[in-house]
Amino acid sequence: MNIRMMKITLVLCAVVSLLNISAFAQKDRGKELRDAVKTSQKATKTLNEIMQISDKSIPRDLLDRAKAVAVFPSVLKAAFIIGGHGGKGVISRRLPSGWGAPAFFKISGGSLGFQIGASSSDVVMLFMTEDSLKNLLEDKFEIGGEAAAAAGPIGRTAKATTDAQLQAAILSYSRSKGLFAGLSLTGAVISADNDANQAVYSLDAKDLLTGANKVALADIPPATKNFQEALTNYTH
Repeated sequence: MNIRMMKITLVLCAVVSLLNISAFAQKDRGKELRDAVKTSQKATKTLNEIMQISDKSIPRDLLDRAKAVAVFPSVLKAAFIIGGHGGKGVISRRLPSGWGAPAFFKISGGSLGFQIGASSSDVVMLFMTEDSLKNLLEDKFEIGGEAAAAAGPIGRTAKATTDAQLQAAILSYSRSKGLFAGLSLTGAVISADNDANQAVYSLDAKDLLTGANKVALADIPPATKNFQEALTNYTH
């Protein structure tokens, strides 16, 4: 094989490799999009079901005061001596014009102690202060310390009357096996799921939560529109 043929062969191989990489990237992006749609649908279903629990839903006055709302459906917890939990969900920020485009996030954490078993829970979090909301703009943050968390009160007319609840930056709830109650999530770590955000919006979570490269309310894609509409339905 002469030098010219070798060059042509190398160019063709490079082109084929690029095409294969592009096809793989498109396929991977398609999977991310499908997974993101499922996550948003599950989060919307979870929020609707919890808010329809007779007399034991999240208090409406707390939802009206929340700066952002997070829903993580089917957070898995498994343990054998060393335990851990993790899941995916969406977070929407309150804007002057309404609830913003829901961004995708992950939740994870660990625990130590003699334990064994596995469970799945739906987790809802209300971010009650601007400072707690700013923590979401970091690569990841651990709940606790300045971002103090407390188990949220339940009942449609319930008030956050305890000092812990009044001072908490985050109020959290859990539903497991049909039971719905306040939950302490201190130690849980929240981080952006930017693979999902890129697949749906071609933006990162920080862009969505800060308003940079704004997604107009009318332009929120169908993949997350239902969650935004559900939040709008349950708040003033």
